[in-house]
Amino acid sequence: MTEQTKNSWLRPSLDWLLVFVPIAIAFRFVPSLENPTALFIISCLAIIPLAGWMGKATEHLAEHLGQGIGGLLNATFGNAAELIIALFALSKGLEGVVKASITGSIIGNMLLVLGLSIIAGGAKFKIQKFDRTAASTTATALTLGAIALLVPSVFHIVAAQVPVANGGWTPQKEQSLSLAIAIVLFATYLGTLYFSLVTHKSFFVGEAMQGAAQEVGEEVERSGEHWSKGKSIAVLVIATAFVALISEFLVGAVEDARGALGFTEVFVGVIVVAIIGNAAEHSSAILMAMRNKMDLSLGIALGSSLQIALFVAPVLVFASYLMGHPMNLEFTMPEVVAVAASVLIAQQISSDGESNWVEGLQLLAVYAILGILFYFLPETVVGH
Repeated sequence: MTEQTKNSWLRPSLDWLLVFVPIAIAFRFVPSLENPTALFIISCLAIIPLAGWMGKATEHLAEHLGQGIGGLLNATFGNAAELIIALFALSKGLEGVVKASITGSIIGNMLLVLGLSIIAGGAKFKIQKFDRTAASTTATALTLGAIALLVPSVFHIVAAQVPVANGGWTPQKEQSLSLAIAIVLFATYLGTLYFSLVTHKSFFVGEAMQGAAQEVGEEVERSGEHWSKGKSIAVLVIATAFVALISEFLVGAVEDARGALGFTEVFVGVIVVAIIGNAAEHSSAILMAMRNKMDLSLGIALGSSLQIALFVAPVLVFASYLMGHPMNLEFTMPEVVAVAASVLIAQQISSDGESNWVEGLQLLAVYAILGILFYFLPETVVGH
């Protein structure tokens, strides 16, 4: 091991949390250590660095595959950790946690990640500028996600007032409505990818992608390592396997843990699961903002929310059919309001093409208010 590599491991890093991976395995399989609450907390901490290694491996692999396929790979695997956790929760019938994690990931990226990034960047730079056209385009696309969450809830409220004999609400109709919306969202996601990676590639990847390539080059230079394609694939496979394993531990312990900790199902999904699934991505966005790369920072934060709304949500609906218990897209009214409010304030902040630290504080304030709402919301109100 070189002196440079040794020093890199001594610096504060999310990789230090990798120690919780074997600890989680021990708590899961050693009978004398059985403690669902401890297993839940340890699993949360263990997933954070594993998700980071998935992201790192994806970035290195993308370098070998060219800009187009690399961009597609990054877009597809950008929220893989959250998707894996949600799939395990779905397989256990925890539909409320799954829906809440969708909501939490969308609002978490727009409010928590972007807020922390703007504050971190604003602490070093008085005003930070970014491409407002690209940011506003992404923020506008997020409105589609908010509409997709709102429509099934509105349908339920309106159709429930009509007798079933006259075409009123039924679970089957709501399921069909949700499936149709999921198909529209997924088709829109494919169209968005084609737009950003093919027909209008320069519009999105001009300075931002050059900046990203420069950042990757600088990181490689600093670390003194360049991953081969084989190493990138191996790390991606291994990290994904461990994320799946630890996700199974986490989901298996969530019911006992939330009871012991006094959390509702929706709070666990909106706040806890969303934060741990995005933690590695959070650190990247903050780091880019501190280097005055606000285009990249906004791309990470808003792009991740967009991917959750247009890709992860419909994929989970499709997967629920394969698992034999279809999931609908009817969210509770507090969840719908939270997403709509987040989209609104993200659009306002990204509309002028510049940011300062107080705007980051405002985003964090909204996130804190919503977190308090979901913490105090009774279980009976949020039950699906």
